[in-house]
Amino acid sequence: MLALVIITGLLAFASSKPCDTEGSNSELLLTLNRNLVHSLESPEGLPNPSVHLGLRLSHHHNQAKETDHLNKLKNELHDDIQTSLSNSQAVTGIMALYSLALKSSCYDLNTISFTADDKSETLLTHLKRQMEQEKEHIGFSHRPLTNYYQYSLGVLALCVSGIRVSNHVSHKLIKAADNEHFKHGETESIDTYAMAGMALQCVKNSGSYSHNAEELNLTLNKIKQKLLASRRSDGHIGNEFSTGLAVQALLAMGSEVGDCSASMEAMRTAARSNTYHNPMAISQTLPALQRKTYLSVKTLDCLNEDDTLVLEPVDPAVVLPSETKVNVMMEVVTASGAAAAYSVDVPKGSSLLEALELLERKNVGFTFQKESSLWGPFLSAVNGEQARQSDRRYWHLSSDGTALTEGVGDFKINATQKITIKNTSY
Repeated sequence: MLALVIITGLLAFASSKPCDTEGSNSELLLTLNRNLVHSLESPEGLPNPSVHLGLRLSHHHNQAKETDHLNKLKNELHDDIQTSLSNSQAVTGIMALYSLALKSSCYDLNTISFTADDKSETLLTHLKRQMEQEKEHIGFSHRPLTNYYQYSLGVLALCVSGIRVSNHVSHKLIKAADNEHFKHGETESIDTYAMAGMALQCVKNSGSYSHNAEELNLTLNKIKQKLLASRRSDGHIGNEFSTGLAVQALLAMGSEVGDCSASMEAMRTAARSNTYHNPMAISQTLPALQRKTYLSVKTLDCLNEDDTLVLEPVDPAVVLPSETKVNVMMEVVTASGAAAAYSVDVPKGSSLLEALELLERKNVGFTFQKESSLWGPFLSAVNGEQARQSDRRYWHLSSDGTALTEGVGDFKINATQKITIKNTSY
């Protein structure tokens, strides 16, 4: 995510394109909206609170589908969070998203509770406790229990729900932004800067940060400049999949039209080329394209809402394997630095996950395990070696030396290439 200089011509282009969604963009927005609703029909995984947020922040609604999804969140996702709490696992990010999703449907958060240590308390009480644990972990290890993205989500969810965020909790986030601790490996995390920007803007708007107002303003400006400096020549901020949150943050922080218009157009162009086929990507991009942000949840009243989003029946797509085969070299680099190389021929257009499955079936010593996430499956173990979040490690994926911006289920292999899977710390 290199900071690129925006040429004068692009700035002129930006200033001539307003941050609106009128005219020819209306049908594009409806298509994204329908695709997001259709994603609710997938039987895979838990209901996604980010998808619910994206639907609730949209101009058009299918109330029956949204209500059904809300009920699934309150049952299936709630039970999963409860299980994690019972096992003493950190749940800051998913609990924060859950509360934002409920809030976006104007649901009374005081009626939602979890049990820990034989004591039942409300969702927001548990979230406040999670944030205290995160803050304390920063105090003795200089990093959160989870990561600063989840930490920011927690601050945002509490603030949007009208809960006063502790000055100490906010101050830890301010200092992390000032010291540029928002990284994933060696790369700056634009997603984290964006989420921190929205969280701290909410804190500023609430007037609850009494520690040092000028310090908060300086940090917000630094985050804003960091996002703008990370904008590529094509308008995307960071990459195609971080632009939605980045634009949300810029809008939340009161950016002028010229600050976001090039990025708006970049998202529209990407959407027309079906770059945003992952529901998680759509859920973060659609609000930005409609000039909505996660801060907008605070003022939703759920009254007199549209209910005109009609879905056409969709026939299951039948994709026949390509007869053209491409070769993929797979290199696995362990935490110790030891490397192993493999080769596999896959049908052109296969996902990386399908390529890994084909390679494993060759019985050449390659094995892998995957886990689910809101973005889809991710690698948790390769050749018996795990990369755990609790150990601050993950499997970094790259193609011909370029880091992948999509997960194993979304990245398509259309040409001969070398995929490197490296156990990396962050």
